[in-house]
Amino acid sequence: MADEVALLDFWPSPFGMRLRIALAEKAPLLPSDPYHRAQARFWADFVDKKVYELGRKIRTEKGEAKEAAKEFIESLKLLEEQLGDKAYFGGDKLGFVDVALIPFYSWFKAYETFGNLNIDTQCPKFIAWAKRCLLKESISKSIPDRDKVYEFYVEIRRKLGIE
Repeated sequence: MADEVALLDFWPSPFGMRLRIALAEKAPLLPSDPYHRAQARFWADFVDKKVYELGRKIRTEKGEAKEAAKEFIESLKLLEEQLGDKAYFGGDKLGFVDVALIPFYSWFKAYETFGNLNIDTQCPKFIAWAKRCLLKESISKSIPDRDKVYEFYVEIRRKLGIE
């Protein structure tokens, strides 16, 4: 048996980032309580289905970007409400929802530019949470630079003829 895990992913993929974070954390991410575990899975699914899809529309669909940007901010505000006064979605420690959501922070410059957003002013509590997450080494080492991700999507949009 191998003592090492090799993770094959594409650097801007939020799914690969999640795995790198989870492997670095080496701790249970889901709560032990069944009700809280179900809630965490619900919000992680919300991130996968709503945040990811709206972000894709902002990045790649010129005609739908404005409406998607509006819905994207509404989704982040809903997540801000869910976060409440907690340090992390998992409470005092990093949890499943945090790991599912934080990779998208690296895409925010692209979302802001292509969707004409200012997430810092529209969702300050969310940004404070993201910056708190980035203080954790497992996250800061797993998330690519926002400028690098933005340049990647500028190139993708150019290749798709969206400018």
